[in-house]
Amino acid sequence: MLAEAWAALSGPSAAALLCCLVAVVLALRWSGRRAARGAVARARRRQRAGLETMDKAAQRFRLQNPDLDSEALLALPLPQLVQKLSSGEVSPEAALFTYIGKAWEVNKETNCVTSYLADCETQLSRAPRQGLLYGVPVSLKECFHYKGQNSTLGLSLHEGMPAECDSVVVQVLKLQGAVPFVHTNVPQSMFSYDCSNPLFGQTTNPWKSSKSPGGSSGGEGALIGSGGSPLGLGTDIGGSIRFPSSFCGICGLKPTGNRLSKSGLKGCVYGQEAVKLSVGPMARDVESLALCMRALLCEDMFRLDPTVPPLPFREEIYKSSRPLRVGYYETDNYTMPSPAMKRALLETKKSLEAAGHTLVPFLPNNIPHALETLATGGLFSDGGHTFLQNFKGDFVDSCLGDLILVLKLPIWLKGFLSFLLKPVLPRVAAFLSSMRPRSAAKLWELQHEIKVYRSSVITQWRALDLDVLLTPMLGPALDLNAPGRATGAVSYTMLYNCLDFPAGVVPVTTVTAKDEAQMEHYQGYFGDIWDKILKKAMRKSVGLPVSVQCVALPWQEEMCLRFMREVEQLMTPEKRLSPGTPACLASGDLESIHSIVQPS
Repeated sequence: MLAEAWAALSGPSAAALLCCLVAVVLALRWSGRRAARGAVARARRRQRAGLETMDKAAQRFRLQNPDLDSEALLALPLPQLVQKLSSGEVSPEAALFTYIGKAWEVNKETNCVTSYLADCETQLSRAPRQGLLYGVPVSLKECFHYKGQNSTLGLSLHEGMPAECDSVVVQVLKLQGAVPFVHTNVPQSMFSYDCSNPLFGQTTNPWKSSKSPGGSSGGEGALIGSGGSPLGLGTDIGGSIRFPSSFCGICGLKPTGNRLSKSGLKGCVYGQEAVKLSVGPMARDVESLALCMRALLCEDMFRLDPTVPPLPFREEIYKSSRPLRVGYYETDNYTMPSPAMKRALLETKKSLEAAGHTLVPFLPNNIPHALETLATGGLFSDGGHTFLQNFKGDFVDSCLGDLILVLKLPIWLKGFLSFLLKPVLPRVAAFLSSMRPRSAAKLWELQHEIKVYRSSVITQWRALDLDVLLTPMLGPALDLNAPGRATGAVSYTMLYNCLDFPAGVVPVTTVTAKDEAQMEHYQGYFGDIWDKILKKAMRKSVGLPVSVQCVALPWQEEMCLRFMREVEQLMTPEKRLSPGTPACLASGDLESIHSIVQPS
């Protein structure tokens, strides 16, 4: 009977049946993504409408105030802008509409703005004059709940679900007189250090459009880096504030996990506590970060979120000028630093020593175990099951690389592939193994192991009597779509999420032609696919910014900022451009301005 059926279906009949089956599969797939296509269309319409409203508002204000010197206002460092707003020399309306106009302008090149928070115009009249941020326009990463606005995370299932109230930090910003005015773009799900999603598309680097702005706070990095916002808020669970700050040439701080309130944040996975998420500021300079922390660490935040320790900003630590005892390492022996990264670290070390600080070699113990087992195991303790629920019926953005495919693999196949790959691709094998689901008992064991590891690093730190730590920071910016395929390069940032230490980045130099030439000899420590992708992705980067990372012990944000300020003051005079310059640069201009930003 089977033979007869097969004979009947041979030749043209079999071909016709195969075509029908393919057509059915494609039709089902098309139908299953109908909702996702609708969400994309709605999100794009909402984005376009918001941008049109921004443009009209900015134009209307310019027509009404033709004598306003917008460029001079945009060039003001945030502390000076705050002083002028407080004294009445600059009106809150002038600051807001000038930045609205600038954000609209730079968005044309970078696609960094997802939503215009239109009630900012009415918020002006409510801003308390006594607030530390009175009249300051502030941009928000899209994950911060803002009443009446969507926080989609680039996922179709969140489109059309406006927040019922502001997140706590947004409420505190408003109570301090700040005026939130835009939401900025993120990579789909925020589990990437690139910045693209199906709803709003790709955000690009303001210094060079073929480069990534970093992620997941990539919209913030691009907007602030191109002068479209004086201050922004991001989040960080693996480097998501620090990557965009580094790639876009700005400053950013990842505080200890619970120093600032996380109440009212949209996320893909709730309840994951092994690796701590942090809320933190991003700005052009360190003093702006300190001003933001000073404003947020107030009684209003401690009242609105009693789970946050009532620890106000400690001015005496931040303003101290005593010499520091600084630990440092040139490499973590996991991700080989690019020539520019290594030079940035060594030049900063030399400047710190010349300024009277003591530099001591220091490397946290067992970094591969912390990254491959503790951090990855903590983030994916359920094998990625909860994370994957966000993608049902949705498109998957290319910035995620193979993450979704890997998480969808059966448990046995993850284990089998890990076993096969261990001799040839040990890092990939270790990550695969840690992405398998674990029991509650095994999760408790992992969480205990993280605490033990944290204690061991603190013991190392105390043994050398360190105040702070200086490390390399990944840079320059990678090519678009490369971050999702260079997972191992999160090593310099992810470690301090696992440890829950405050960490910030400060730009200190730019890539030279010599750095670029030396990159040809870059091999990485493992020579695996991640190293090869990283080498290719960091090419053609002359003139792009390079940063260092500054780290302190838990709850020592003021010490971290004090150290960042010291680095900035020592390295800035020769190596920083004026605010907003990158927005005007075409890729071909980078080499021509290189001599200006480099020391003679």
